[in-house]
Amino acid sequence: MAYYLLQGAYTSEAWANLLKNPTDRTEAVRPVIEKLGGSLDGAWFAFGEYDVVLILQMPDNLSAAALAVAFSGGGAFKSVKTMPLIEIKDGVEVLKKAAGTGYQPPSS
Repeated sequence: MAYYLLQGAYTSEAWANLLKNPTDRTEAVRPVIEKLGGSLDGAWFAFGEYDVVLILQMPDNLSAAALAVAFSGGGAFKSVKTMPLIEIKDGVEVLKKAAGTGYQPPSS
């Protein structure tokens, strides 16, 4: 399975609801992730552009996209960003392939 970084920014209404009833939302989203064939490796609150960060394993891009759409359509997030992650060993293979392409950038 592939790894994904999912970042979400809560709406002010979602924050208000969480302030009224502080809860660990990982137990609410874990079954949704598992229903799509994935697993939740970790979840964190963050500050800045995004409020929560999840590290997921999903079977494919379509499943990861379906999760992002479900989260976006639920109304608690004003923004959801999903990024596929590449393991370092695979990244080295990407570098090797890229080096062998023969691509030449535009010259000035």
